[in-house]
Amino acid sequence: MTADSQQSPSHPTRSHGGDHAPAGQQGDGPTDVALFARMHGDGDQRAREALIERYLPLARRLARRYQRTEEPMDDLVQVASLGLIKAVDRFDAGREILFSSYAVPTILGELKRHFRDRTWSVRVPRDLQELALRIDQAVSALSANSGRAPAVVEIAEAVGVSEERVLDAMEAAGAYHAGSLDAPRGSRQGEDSGETLADSLGADESGFERAEDRATLEPLLAHVSARERLVLQMRFAEGMTQAEIGDRIGVSQMQVSRLIRQALARLRAGLEDQSAGP
Repeated sequence: MTADSQQSPSHPTRSHGGDHAPAGQQGDGPTDVALFARMHGDGDQRAREALIERYLPLARRLARRYQRTEEPMDDLVQVASLGLIKAVDRFDAGREILFSSYAVPTILGELKRHFRDRTWSVRVPRDLQELALRIDQAVSALSANSGRAPAVVEIAEAVGVSEERVLDAMEAAGAYHAGSLDAPRGSRQGEDSGETLADSLGADESGFERAEDRATLEPLLAHVSARERLVLQMRFAEGMTQAEIGDRIGVSQMQVSRLIRQALARLRAGLEDQSAGP
């Protein structure tokens, strides 16, 4: 049987999974073989566009297989349409197979790559991604048949993997969507407390910076005298004025200023030596 006879009205085109080819193929218009001949032989872009339009219903039907509440249908149709265009451009019309037999796996492959590479918020191993999708489909089928949520052992039997692999894939599926830190945290359904997840996270801790400063200053303080260290303590840690420091240690304010300048100069020199290294 030739490719032309396969495309005749008496042989309706069927794709994998029972999808019928568009009705336009069975009308009075040119056959797929004729359109591919014009496209490849004459470079006729109108023939290419006609093939794409003819099989767009098939692409939309395949996209609906992967429809999820969290994935916009328009996006899936766009991905499936891209797969259809690739199938049209790559199809070898000289092979005696139906175009739909080539187009269906090409479109499904594009949809699977979309879910694998574009829809996960956090990257997980590819085998777990694919297993998570298979488990999702198995859970839907098992739930529809039994009217209840299936057990892990039932899912493992349906998918053909161990229970441990099922649990790993289900845990990985939690990375499909990432929650927003700005999402409100209502204590009850429909209640908005005004707090977000970010409000429950830790704040900046200035103690770490102070600890680093202390670790830096400790060896440098060995370069100043005990009196200078006391003056620095009262001035910068206790916030005393120079006059108050002078009254405390029994010197003039000018002498206190001189002690502070000398001490800071020694600390600065020590810091420069420390930064220069050996």
